[in-house]
Amino acid sequence: MARALAVFIILAATTAVAAADPCTQEVLRVQGVAVTLGYCINGVPRADGGDEMIVPVTEAYAAPGGTIRRLRQLHFVAGESTSRVLESLDLTQLGLSGTLHLTLAYSRGVVQVEGALLTPGAITIK
Repeated sequence: MARALAVFIILAATTAVAAADPCTQEVLRVQGVAVTLGYCINGVPRADGGDEMIVPVTEAYAAPGGTIRRLRQLHFVAGESTSRVLESLDLTQLGLSGTLHLTLAYSRGVVQVEGALLTPGAITIK
């Protein structure tokens, strides 16, 4: 009985940690190339005293032609169940041309890509 309880506690704790993972990752096809986009919340989101929620994020982008990793503080509207910001990513460091315009959504403690548009050409990626 004690062993079964211990196994249950370990499984519950593992599930809670997995559910609390503040990272998201996805792969988008850009100009026929797989580009991996990842966002990890790397600190405690905080209110700025006004209408914004500042969310510290590590952004990671990778493609066969290169990688980009940067620390950012994204400013979302506070008090919303889902809040969005726009980010632009110059693709030259990934070995591609153009700019990827991203709509990032913050909800339930994670940042994820909601939409992506490639310029020039206004090509919808997501």
